[in-house]
Amino acid sequence: MTVQRTDVVIIGAGHSGLAMSRRLTERSIDHVVLERGAVAHSWRAERWPGLRLLTPNWQTRLPGGGYQGDDPDGHLAAAEVAELLAHYARQIDAPVQQQTTVEQVRADGDGAYSIQSDQGGWNARSVVIASGANSVPHLPDCAAALPSTITQVTTRDYRGPTTLPEGGVLVVGAAATGAQLADELARAGRRVVLSVGEHVRLPRDYRGRDVFWWMDRSGVLDERFDEVDDIVRARHVPSPQLVGSAERRAVDLAALRELGVELVGRLGTVRDGVALFSGGLANTVRLADLKAERLLDRFDAWAAATEAPVDAAVDAPHRLEPTQVDPSPRLMLDLQKQGITTVIWATGFRPRYDWLDVPVLDAKGRVRHEGGVVDAPGLYLLGASLLRRRRSTYIDGAAQDSLELAEHLAAHLQSSPRESALAAGPALV
Repeated sequence: MTVQRTDVVIIGAGHSGLAMSRRLTERSIDHVVLERGAVAHSWRAERWPGLRLLTPNWQTRLPGGGYQGDDPDGHLAAAEVAELLAHYARQIDAPVQQQTTVEQVRADGDGAYSIQSDQGGWNARSVVIASGANSVPHLPDCAAALPSTITQVTTRDYRGPTTLPEGGVLVVGAAATGAQLADELARAGRRVVLSVGEHVRLPRDYRGRDVFWWMDRSGVLDERFDEVDDIVRARHVPSPQLVGSAERRAVDLAALRELGVELVGRLGTVRDGVALFSGGLANTVRLADLKAERLLDRFDAWAAATEAPVDAAVDAPHRLEPTQVDPSPRLMLDLQKQGITTVIWATGFRPRYDWLDVPVLDAKGRVRHEGGVVDAPGLYLLGASLLRRRRSTYIDGAAQDSLELAEHLAAHLQSSPRESALAAGPALV
């Protein structure tokens, strides 16, 4: 099979891979983008129709492109995100090879990488991993203990309330996705029990502005990875309990409780068809409330120091009401006796790197890197949570991340011609 040569192979044609393609084109660096499906495959095939971005449309910014519609404060649906990225790929003339699954990446011994796919091979001086961090749904061990009569669905497979069996639903996980699913199911008339672990509570709006406006302007999203205490833990903090909707409604636990959603603690295990939950729900919600208060205090301090242009009609600081939970939430739930026919696992994802034959994975299978510079010369990571800044977690972060990593990559190529030994690139600042 013919092996093609190029300077850089980018794996993944989502927002991160396309942003890097744009940066490399700006520097006249030869490259190819390999995508297992169509452009924005995960948004097309692995999201449910009702999903919308947490961030407002104006924040869907990419280098040389992004949102150009007439609803900057709205929130794009999954299909709209896919179309935006497809348009962006055409706009920047990204060299995407679609329907190409990477099967192996390995160092070839002469300062380059060998990339094998189901459509042929490449030899490249550098590789950018932009395949996303949400490859494989993470299921707790107790999933195997559920009775066979219970339908189990991951957030990747969920497509809407009407696709589930009749009956009650246990949603496990109360980050953004779990909260949105509980909201959607409750509004469809389903009985919903939500198992709540660590979560991030935020108001959709604060003092007349979207909460992401505050985080963007106050500098929260620009905090660098090397300024964050316990960066490993910070990269795994759940996404905030927010939903994009025309009504700008809340989906925090208080709002879900008003819809009739029953809140229980973190799922511990399942025994003989009975789900057992932690008794720490009250402490869990109290901690989330406290962290939300601290963030709003930070917004207020910034507004006072800068005379920020907040809405005069609601200029005064206001606070969220403390989250109320039942004094004695249930600790046990007999799924069949209580009419629970479906369990939805909103327990997150983990990356899949079984194709990466380079010794750069830690004990938990995560790529070792410093701000996207992987622990192997010429190898880079894009699109991971808090990669270089807090905004890296969102589409908006790809512009700055790709700019800085492209600069590092270009210096690496310059210092490491193919015929010479591979040398590490300069440190990022």
